[in-house]
Parts: sequence; C-alpha cells; structure tokens
Amino acid sequence: MKTATKILAVLLFLTSLLNAQPLPPEIPWNGKSMRFIHSNTDPWVTPAEKSGLTQTPDYATTIAWLEKLSQSSKHLTMQSIGKTGQNRDLYLVVATQSGADKPEQLLGSEKPTLLFQAGIHSGEIDGKDAGMMFLRDVVFENPALLDKINILFIPVLSPDGHENSSKFARVNQRGPEVMGWRTNARNLNLNRDYAKAETPEIQALLSVLQNWPVDLYIDIHVTDGVDYQYDVTWGSTSKYPYSPKIDAWIKKQLNPVLEKALKKEGHIPGPLIFARDNKNPEDGIVEWNPPPRFSNGYGDLRHLPTILIENHSLKSYKQRVLGTYVFLQAVCDKLAHDGKALQKAIAQDQAARPEKVNLPANWSTGFGENKPDSLDYLGMDYKIVQSPISGTEEIQWLGKPKNARVPIFNQSANEQIAIPRGYWIPAERYDIIEKLQLHGIKMDVISKPQTVSVQLYRLVKFKLADEAYEGRVRLQIEELKVEERTVTYAPGSAQINMDQPLAELATLLLEPRSEDSFLQWGFFHEILQQTEYIEGYVVEPLAQQMLKDNPQLKQEFEKALQDEKFAKNPNARLRWFYKRSPYYDNNYVLYPVGKEM
Repeated sequence: MKTATKILAVLLFLTSLLNAQPLPPEIPWNGKSMRFIHSNTDPWVTPAEKSGLTQTPDYATTIAWLEKLSQSSKHLTMQSIGKTGQNRDLYLVVATQSGADKPEQLLGSEKPTLLFQAGIHSGEIDGKDAGMMFLRDVVFENPALLDKINILFIPVLSPDGHENSSKFARVNQRGPEVMGWRTNARNLNLNRDYAKAETPEIQALLSVLQNWPVDLYIDIHVTDGVDYQYDVTWGSTSKYPYSPKIDAWIKKQLNPVLEKALKKEGHIPGPLIFARDNKNPEDGIVEWNPPPRFSNGYGDLRHLPTILIENHSLKSYKQRVLGTYVFLQAVCDKLAHDGKALQKAIAQDQAARPEKVNLPANWSTGFGENKPDSLDYLGMDYKIVQSPISGTEEIQWLGKPKNARVPIFNQSANEQIAIPRGYWIPAERYDIIEKLQLHGIKMDVISKPQTVSVQLYRLVKFKLADEAYEGRVRLQIEELKVEERTVTYAPGSAQINMDQPLAELATLLLEPRSEDSFLQWGFFHEILQQTEYIEGYVVEPLAQQMLKDNPQLKQEFEKALQDEKFAKNPNARLRWFYKRSPYYDNNYVLYPVGKEM
C-alpha cells in the first residue's frame, strides 16, 4: 500500500507540472498560412497535421511516412547517409525532376540545389513537420518547381536525440506536446561540432555538403531567451562576412522576398535576436558573427550560402511550423527565379583570395562603438520583479506588444591571423588529415620522405580549461613562439597549398590562436606531456659542468635565484638546468603542424 501511495504522489506531482503554466501569456494567432494544413480526410495528411500541429511523430513513423511518399512519386528518392551512435539510419530525401538518387546525377545540372535540415537539436523539430508538408505539396501540387530547382531534405539530423523525448524536454518551448533532446546519444551538441567534426551525424552531413552540389543550406532551429513579437527569425552572418558576394545576395535579394512572403501569410518575420541583456532587451541586441563550430559560421567560411532559422519558442507549434513552411516556399520560389545570381555569387567568393594577409577571427561584441546600428524592435512588455526564489531581480513578461528603437551592437575580431602559403601535417596525425579531407580541403599526400623549411609554434603560456566542454577539455593559448625548423616529413604526410577556395577554413582549423582550431579543441594534448626525464643525481654533476663552461649561464642562474619561490624549490632548480641541456625533449609543447610563409 505504501508503494501505491508513493506512485500516486509521483503521478499527482507530474500532473501538476503538466498543468502548470510557467511560460508567459500566449498571443492569439490565426494567420493565413493555416490554409496549408491538410484535413484528416486527405490520404496524404502528415502525422503532425492529424493532431492539428500540436504533436510531432516519432522517428520510425516519420521515416515510414517519407518512404511511402517517396515510393508514390517519381520525383522523390530516399537514402541513408550514415548511422548515428545508436545505429539509427540518417536519411536524405532527394526531390528532383528526374528522380535522381546519386550526387553525380546533379553535378552537370545548372539548377540551383537547396538543402534544408531539421532536428540538429531534436527538440526544435519545426523543420521536420514543415518539410514533410512542403515536399508533399511540391510533388503533388507544384511539381513544375522541380523543373527549375533541386531539393535535398534531412528530416532529423539527430535521431538519437529525437527519440530521447518526453513532455519535459524543453521547458522554455511551447510545443509540440512531446519533444526530443538537445544533444545526441553521447550528450554532444551537434551545432558545436561543424569544425571539430567528431560526431557521426555531422560527419554524415559534411559528406553530403562535400558530394552533393548544394547552393543554399538552411539549418532550422527554435530559440528562446527573451519574449518578442517575431515568430520566424533568421540570419546568415554579421556585417563582416568571409563570403561577401553571398552575403550581399542573401541580405539584399533574398531577405526582402522572405519578409514579404511571411507578412502576407500572417507571420511576423525578424532578424536573429540575441539580447545584450535578457533582463533588459531594450538595452540592445547583438549582431552575431558565428565561429565555424556553428552551421552559419561554418557555411560562411566554406563559401556555402547558409541560413540559420530560429523560430520563437514562445509561439505555438502550429504557428512555428507554418512559418517554416512559408519560409521554405519563398526560398524555393526565389531560387527558381534567381538561382543563377546566387550561383554566380558563390563562384565569385570561391574564386576570390583574401586581399589581406591577416584573417579576422575570434569575434566578440564591441560595446564601446560610437555609433551602433539600430532596429525598430517588435518586443513584448515586461516588468522587473524581486524574486523570492533567486533572491534577485527577474523579468516577468506580460503578453502585450511593446515596440522600441534599440541599438544593434556589432562584433569585432580579437585576432588577426596570418594566412600562410601552405601547411604541413605530419603522417602520424592521420586523424587530422582525414578531418581536413572530410571538410573538403585540398591537399597532396606525399609518398616519399620530403625535407622542407617550416615555421612551428611552441606554446609558451597556456591553460587547460577547468571543466569539459562538448566532451573535450579545451586548451587556452596565451603566448606562442615561432621557431624556424627544417623537418623531414614521412610518407603519408599532407601538404596543403593555400591557393584554394577553403584557405580561410583551413587557417581557422589549424592556427593555434583560432578559437575553433584543432589545437584549442584538444586534439593535440599529447604535446603537453613529457615522457623522458632526468634523475637528480645526473643533473647535479651536469649542472656543475654547465656553469663551469658557460659564465653567461651562471649569471642567468644567479638572477633566477633572486626569485625566492624558485630558490626554495629543488625540483625547479634541477629542471632549470635540464631544460637548458641537450638532453631535454625539444618537441615538448611544440605544435607539430608546420607553416610555409
């Protein structure tokens, strides 16, 4: 009886949580895009539409419905592009006029190709249900669209996270009723993995980007943070893009079309909103310049037009899904009419080489700007209350529109990184060579030993992070020293000529000061350890002889002894001589990637 009582108490507690309303008041919505929902009597109604767009189907149901749709249309094919950690298939749906199922079938096509993906964060699953509706309507109602464009669709990029679902997965989000998890089965965030590329899901995606001729890539998310009126927000890069021609096409040619289409259908479009202060949104927003660990930062560096959609979590699931549907529809219409202009912009950015020797990197917000840009911000009213829970002031949203003119703070680069003529990756780091090849970076792998003059970095000051981030202990670089060396690289080593479209991406993956370099992500931690050492009884006579033979060294040692802490540390004193002896490991803290300047 006691067990039954405990179970009943738990059920009552869970019921009370489900009935609680922790979210701010919802603004009623009944946009024109409701017309795109098919009725339950339609044989091709999607599982989400059957629920009135309040629920989303599980992964097996999703894939079964898409397989049935693909089998019913000559325009659709469907294939696995890889496996997840839990051995689920990752699927790519291909929509073309000819029913192509291989990337080489599209390589000779002049048609622009759209790739859009959903569920990189599987609780943010709007794009999956919108994509299912959209593809159905293309093949059954508007197949002529495929005479002008090709469409690729990844319905769920993180199926393992998708199936780790519950009604309590995302407390900040209004629907669907059951939501997936933010990370994959290894608790890794896929939208932090584009640069380091160590999850099977992102590796599969990069293979698609490498093999299929993608002209526009859309990554669909849901965002929270602050309340505002916008239901569909999106962005590509800040005002300092690595792909300026692409950036101009997106902002000047595509964005006005998207805004017009969304407004026409009863949605409220807006830019990506990242508040400078979540408790004071009118203090301004930050125009984000994403690093390459994120989809849009990565796309900018590889000259791939990339759009990050962030639907607003406090809008209903129905409103968000339909806004995504309209967004996809408008993108495809624009590509059908103006895709060649985008392809021209891509070619121009790929053919360009950086005019400046230094590449800007590691962006942060410069709040000290004299004249920030500004925005007519469609916000929501709020009040600040003293919280008895947190013991400090908290924001309380009131569910009423409040407009304001707010500043936009742009980000600036903290580093200017020199782009070399080339890099050398030693053969023993075949894992790094394979990662660079996965990114599509061109290289020559040598079959015979080759001796070259290169620059190598030695770490002078560095610090390991106090805690893990994305499964790795990151390395913070504080000071580096450049050393000139002649190195003989073994067969299997790779030489990267930087006269290539992905030179900027290669630079930010290989340069130690880049925040998304393989070094800072912890792929070279072996250089931080010493395997050879020297005993004190060996150092003692060696040091005596060194002082006798080198008066200058004696002066330096006497100066070092003026540091009381050093003088009282016997091991430090012995190590001081070991480091200056020919027996010391000269490869300790030496980053093994060589540069040709």
